[in-house]
Amino acid sequence: MAESVTVRCPACRREHHYTAPSFPCACGSPVTPALDLRAALEPVTHHTWDEDWVMVRCAACGREDEWPRPELGCSCGTVLRVPVTEPPAPRGHARPTEPDTDTAPATRTEADAAQDPVSGQEPPTPRADSGTDPEVRAAEGTDDGSGARRADAGADHPDSTPGTAPDSAPATGPGTPAPRIPLPREASAPRPAFQPVTIRTARDAVTVAALYLRWLGYQDIRRADQRPPSGIGLAARGVLAQVEPALSPASLRDVECLWLTAMTESVGCVYFSLAGYAEDARTRADSLGIPLFVLDLTGTPRPVNSLADELIAAGA
Repeated sequence: MAESVTVRCPACRREHHYTAPSFPCACGSPVTPALDLRAALEPVTHHTWDEDWVMVRCAACGREDEWPRPELGCSCGTVLRVPVTEPPAPRGHARPTEPDTDTAPATRTEADAAQDPVSGQEPPTPRADSGTDPEVRAAEGTDDGSGARRADAGADHPDSTPGTAPDSAPATGPGTPAPRIPLPREASAPRPAFQPVTIRTARDAVTVAALYLRWLGYQDIRRADQRPPSGIGLAARGVLAQVEPALSPASLRDVECLWLTAMTESVGCVYFSLAGYAEDARTRADSLGIPLFVLDLTGTPRPVNSLADELIAAGA
């Protein structure tokens, strides 16, 4: 559980009891940023994407992800950014070093590798497709190579099939296909349940959408380069998302603008709305292939159309 600390607002000198928020890691363990109590709180005058996110390492699995930077709203109206410490290096994981060229064994040249290590002569070229013709296999049984071993095994055990040893797998050699061993069928690991984050502000809605995209399997989530006409745009590898934190339903124009922007970037698109969608917007999204989600105040995205259900089932 995150520890509660006492911080002081630099503007009004009022003290607050602050607890850092916890976020769900992909392994299911809670991730809490480590607060830096020695650094002073900084007032936030404007938000930028790089400053609003911080890298935090999970103490359970060692995974590093970007999470919202802790902030505190004072009653005087000042928004304070709570400083955090950098993630420590994981225990037992040393940085790999370069191999020592002085002590490393000398590598063989191509000319040396092409010669016999004993006689220095080039080895005979293996015959092509020697394991496909029965007459060729019979002729190879008199050689000193792998065919001789198969012939000797058949002579020592008359009851066995010529060319194979009893109670053993068939010998493999040049041109002989290796026996195919069927692998057991393994079911794919189930995706852990999504851990919601309570929505109190528009920033919380954007945070939930970013976390949900990451839960679906999308990587490199960031603020979109092109600002949408309404709401907030998010971009990830292969998808463009729009978050509408307003209290009015998303309109037909909003859905079409998202689709046109995604078409220009040759990526898919998905829409998150806090107040739902207009009827014509839902119909248009179905025809354009846009998954629609509605955000409830508990921080859980709910699928609105069948495309959203398919995205949840298949993932990114």
